[in-house]
Amino acid sequence: MWIEPERRTRILALALPIIGGMVSQNVLNLVDTAMVSSLGDAALAAVGLGGFANFMAIAFITGTAAGVQAMAARRRGQGRTTEMALPLNGGLVLALVLGLPLGFGLMLAAPHVFPLLSNDAQVAQLGTDYLQVRLLGMAAVGMNYAFRGYWNAIDRSRLYLRTILVMHVTNIILNYLLIRGHLGFPALGVQGAALATTLSTWLGTAMYFYLGRRHARAAGFLRGLPDRETLRTMARLAIPAGLQQFFFATGMTVFFKLVGQVGTAELAASNVLVNLLLVAILPGMGFGLAAATLVGQALGRKDRPEARRWGLDVTRLALAAMALLALPALIAPEWVLAPFIHTPETRALAAPALRMMALLLPLDAVGVVLLNGLLGAGDARPVMIISIVTQWGIQLPLVWLVGPVLDQGLLVIWLVWLAGRAGQSFVFFRVWQGERWGHARV
Repeated sequence: MWIEPERRTRILALALPIIGGMVSQNVLNLVDTAMVSSLGDAALAAVGLGGFANFMAIAFITGTAAGVQAMAARRRGQGRTTEMALPLNGGLVLALVLGLPLGFGLMLAAPHVFPLLSNDAQVAQLGTDYLQVRLLGMAAVGMNYAFRGYWNAIDRSRLYLRTILVMHVTNIILNYLLIRGHLGFPALGVQGAALATTLSTWLGTAMYFYLGRRHARAAGFLRGLPDRETLRTMARLAIPAGLQQFFFATGMTVFFKLVGQVGTAELAASNVLVNLLLVAILPGMGFGLAAATLVGQALGRKDRPEARRWGLDVTRLALAAMALLALPALIAPEWVLAPFIHTPETRALAAPALRMMALLLPLDAVGVVLLNGLLGAGDARPVMIISIVTQWGIQLPLVWLVGPVLDQGLLVIWLVWLAGRAGQSFVFFRVWQGERWGHARV
C-alpha cells in the first residue's frame, strides 16, 4: 500500500483539482435535487430521468475528451509541446458540428420519445420540459469536456477547477432564482432548474476559450486543425469512448425505466441514490483522469512499466479515499438521505440500498481508475467492450428480472446493480495486470 512521497505528491497535484471540480459538480447535483425535491416526488423523478436522458444524448460527444486527453498527454510525454493543443482544436470542432444540429433535433423529438421512459403521465410531461431546455447546452457540454481533457493532460487541472467552480456558483444562484421564482424572477419549476444548468454551462465554455487564448496559444490553440492522421487517431480513440459513454448513459436511462415500472417512490429514491453515488465516485473519477494523464505521459516516453506502476499507485490512493467517503452512508444512511428525500416512506425505502452502496464503493473505485488508465493508454476499444457487456449483458437483464418481473424491491435491484459494477472492477484489474494494453499508437 506504500507509495513513495514524490509519487504521491505528483498524483495528488494532478488529482485534487480534478476531484475538487468533480465534487463540486456532484454537490451541485445534490443542491439541484434538494431544490427540486420541494416540488414533489413526480418532479424529483422527472429530473432524475431527464438528467440521464440528457446524459445519453450528449454521451457520444463527451467521448471526444478521452481522445483529446490521451493525445495531448502523449504529445507532452514526447516533448512535442507546440502540438499539444491540436487535438483540442479537433475536439472543439467535433462538439460544434455534432452538438448543434443533434441538440436541435432531439429537442423536437423529446415530446415523442420521453413518454416511452415513464408510465406516469406527470413524470413524462415534467421530464420532457426539463430535457428540452437541457439540450440547448449540448454543444457547450461537448466543448467543455474537450477543454477538461486538455487541461488535465498538460498538468493544468487547476484551470478546470477554476472554471467549474464559477459555473457551479452561477448554477446555484440561478436555481434559487428560477425554480421557485425568488426576487421577482418567474417560477419555472423543473424548467428553471434546467435553464440554470444550461446557462452556466455556456458561461463555462466562454471562460474556457478565454483561458485557452491565454494559456494554450503556444501549444497551437486555434492555430490550425489536426492533420488527417491525427484526426484518424482521434476518431479511433473518441468513437469507442463515445460509444461506451452512450451505452452507459442509455443503460442508466433503461435502469430508471425499469425502476419506474416498480413504482414512482422507487424511481424518486433511485434518483437520489444515483446522485449520491456520483458524489462519492467522481472523486474516484478524478483519480482516474490523473491516472490517464500519468499513463499517457509515461507511454509518450516509451516507459510502459512506469505506466503500469502509475495506474496501480493511483488505484491505491483512490481505494483509501473512497473508503473514507463511504463511512457516513454506511453508518447513518437515513441522516445522509434526509436533505434530499422528504417523504419518510421513500427515505426508509432508500436507506438499505445506500448502505449497500457504501460497502461496495471502494471496489467501484478500482474499476473507475483503471478504466481511465486504459483510455489514457489509447485502449478505448477493450474499455468499450468490457463496459457494454457488463452493463447490457449482465446488470440490466438481472435488474429487469428482480424488479418488474419478480418484484423483489429496491434493495435487491440495487444489490444486483452494484454487484455488477464490482465485477466490472475485477475485470479491469485483471486486464491491467496483463500485457495486452499500452501498445496502441496515439
